[in-house]
Amino acid sequence: MYYTNIFFLYSIIGFILEYIMYLTIGYEGGILYGFWTPVYGIGAVIIIFTYNKFIAKLEHHKILKFLLIFLTGFILLSFIEYIGGVVIKFIFNKTLWDYSEYKFNIGKYIAFEMATLWAIASLILIYGLKGITDKIAKKIPKFITWILIILFIIDLICTVLFKK
Repeated sequence: MYYTNIFFLYSIIGFILEYIMYLTIGYEGGILYGFWTPVYGIGAVIIIFTYNKFIAKLEHHKILKFLLIFLTGFILLSFIEYIGGVVIKFIFNKTLWDYSEYKFNIGKYIAFEMATLWAIASLILIYGLKGITDKIAKKIPKFITWILIILFIIDLICTVLFKK
């Protein structure tokens, strides 16, 4: 249940971040009805899983750990962002973000500038937030996790059926 709880925690954090962006600059992100933006949850799970499984074992190699977290965030989160953009375009015929105007873009869903931001966010996640969210994730009762799973599935179904 740990990674499921991490998914929900960071999906909700992502929703809050996107809502703040909406209030400040008018950026409308997210596609689901609920209070979550799953791309953040997926990204956090990937970064934390990769860190726990492979990178954390490099205890005496602080610079290497730092670089691997940075590169993992840079590459994997850009890939997730690309897949998310393609899937949203395919299912809903919407483009929620477009990096075509960025100097170092690769199409409209990936840009060097954003990849760098995701890499920095990965470092903040591992070195700043992970300790706090790990404690929270481990304390969430299973029945709450199951309620969130059910609500999320209902949200996915309703979004696919009614937001086309």
